[in-house]
This record gives sequence, C-alpha cells and structure tokens, in this order.
Amino acid sequence: MNLRILLNSMEDVSLSAYKIIKLKKNIVKRIIQDGEATIAELSKETNFSVPTVTKAIGELAEEGIVLNVGESRLAGGRNAKRFGVNPDAGYYLGVEVNRDSVNIGIQDFTNRFIYHEESILYKLENKKESLDSLCLIINNAIHNSKISSEKIIGAIVTLSGRIDSRKGYSYNYFFFEEKPLTEIIESKIHIKTFLENDSRAMAYGEYNCGVVNKEKNVIFVNLCWGVGTAIINNGNLIYGHSGFAGEFGHSPVFNNEIICHCGKKGCLETEISGFALERKFKEALKKGSKSILSLSKEMEDITLYDVLQAIKAEDVLAIEITHEIGYKLGRYLSILVNIFNPELVILGGILAETRNHIQLPVKSALQKYSLRLVNQDMELKMSALGSKAGLCGACYILRDRFLNVIN
Repeated sequence: MNLRILLNSMEDVSLSAYKIIKLKKNIVKRIIQDGEATIAELSKETNFSVPTVTKAIGELAEEGIVLNVGESRLAGGRNAKRFGVNPDAGYYLGVEVNRDSVNIGIQDFTNRFIYHEESILYKLENKKESLDSLCLIINNAIHNSKISSEKIIGAIVTLSGRIDSRKGYSYNYFFFEEKPLTEIIESKIHIKTFLENDSRAMAYGEYNCGVVNKEKNVIFVNLCWGVGTAIINNGNLIYGHSGFAGEFGHSPVFNNEIICHCGKKGCLETEISGFALERKFKEALKKGSKSILSLSKEMEDITLYDVLQAIKAEDVLAIEITHEIGYKLGRYLSILVNIFNPELVILGGILAETRNHIQLPVKSALQKYSLRLVNQDMELKMSALGSKAGLCGACYILRDRFLNVIN
C-alpha cells in the first residue's frame, strides 16, 4: 500500500481494517506535523497498545512510508528507535493559475520542492480551450518531473475569484457544466484534485513557511490585478459559509462610474489594484504627465509590468500613483483591522514587489484610520515568499486536507 492509497482508503473496509488504517493515518499525521517519534510515544498519543503500534509501524516501514531515523536513550540506559516520514513516500502537486502564466511545483512529503517551474506562458480565459491547455501544461510538468503520477497523492489548483473548495467549483472560470471543475481536471490528469482561491493559498504559504512567526491571527492582502484577501483566525483559514470569504476587493466603497469585472460599479479594486494602477498611469499620461516610459513606448502599449519596472527605476509619476493607491488601501483596510484585530497584516502579490512604495502609504493610512488600541500591537509586513507563496501554500493546504487538518 503506497501513501496515495493509504490516505484514500477509509471507505468500504471492515471495522478492524478501518481501525488499523486510521491508526496508520494518525501515525503519519503525527510525524509529519510534529516530527520524529518512538513507538512508546505513538502508543500513548494514539491510545493503541505498543504491539499494535509496532505492527502498524512495521507495515508502514515495509510500504516505504516511514523510516527508522535514529535512536533515543531512555531512562535506564535503553535505546528506543525513532521513526520519521520518508520524504519520498508521496508528493504534492501545486498549480497556480495566473492571468498570463502558470506556476507549477511538486513537493515531497516534507514540503520540499522536488520540481518547480514558474511563468509558464498561458492565457487564462473562460473557455474550454483554455482549460484543455491548462491540463496539458499540468501533464507535461508531471512528465518532465520524472515523478510517477502514482506517487502524487493529490493536486491542488489555485484560481482567482469565487472558489467553492469544498465542492470543487470555480464560479469565475471554467463553470461550463454542473460537474465540479475538480472532477473535470481529475479526468484529464488522473490525480485526485482540489481547488483553492489564490489569495488563501498565498496566505497559507506565508503562515507555514514565510513571514509569519508565531502569529495566529493574520490578514493577507493579495495586490495583483485585483485585490484579494485571506484571513487566518487562531491559526485556521476562514472560508465562510459558502467558501467565498475574503472578497474584500468587491466592497462598494467608491462613488465612481467604473464598472468592475464583477459587473458592479465602485468596487474597491476599481481604484486599488493592478488594473487601477495601469489605468491611472495611462490617464495621467493623457493629461500631459511625464514618465520615462513616454520615451520608450506608445501609451496604448504600456502594461502593468512596464509601470512596475518604471517604479523600480524611480519614475516619479509611477511612484506617485502607487502612493495614492497604497494610501487608499490602508484607509479601507483599517475596516478589516478594526473588525478582526489581527496581530499581523501581510502585503503580497505583484504590487507588493514595489516594497516601500506601497508599504509606507498603507502603514500611514492604517495608523490614521484604524483604532489606536487595535493598531498599536499590530505589525505590517511584506510577503517573504513572493512568487512562491501561492505554490507553497497550495501544497500545505493539500497536505492538511489529506491529514484532515482542513475540512
């Protein structure tokens, strides 16, 4: 029995077999989350007898799932074997789908990347052809990784917008039929598949192996083409009743006539987003403002990526607009800060690459508009993982779903 089978083998078995499988899963869960353990420790923690745990450990070792990683000296001078997970027992496949590219990573069972490829050219469109292209990219990555798909215990695909990760539906992309999107992808890549919102995955990446230290209450802001947020409360991702929690970017806070891609007017991300930065920059050029980009590109050819490069080159116009966006973000972010009283707010996404140019105005507005007692013991930090946050978080979410940490 390999790990992929073990983690999916809880149905249609006898009661005695069910107990042993559950014990094995609990052992795997314990040593993955908390590290190496002796048989005596596992017996005490699982409430199974030492002989039963010894038998289960022996079977897990024969199956290549756990390893003898050393010995501990016990009271009385005896040594006890310690067991840990075999990193190559199973793999997680993470797929981050962006507007114009795909990032793919495969991690071993200790969450170490074995295969990683970023910025694979791709055009995200709500079309069947775009979905077929995505599945082809995933299958090519699996082939290029040289890892047997039988050892990949699951895949997780992250997308922007409204994702029902429990039922496997995306309501912004690829909602062509009543069948869950996860089932459609599974039929093409032949691996158990999950869906997750991109901002939530990025937040979980920072929480597990990024900028988060010991904080348990965190707000993550994904500043990309749109604005997404994810909230971690007492160490748990907040999904909400229908799984759509975090759609902060579609709060109707502006009295403007700009139509958001959600179809409504005045959404937060009409003024605070990558789309807004690109639009505002071009509007300023039309009104006669000067920029280094005016010397090298026609205005209609300027993209958000060009503006971000201009900021790195200290372009005054690009920096001024970024400061304006950052200050507005901080003002409205203070609403979430006042409601949730987080220990930490993290700025991530492509606009976070501007570092102090976005962080300082956000911090200034937060200090002005949030309650002093709420703000005084809260930190504002930038993403530590950058473009890897989504893939890292996706793989951790996949791990915790299989281990029943996330429902």
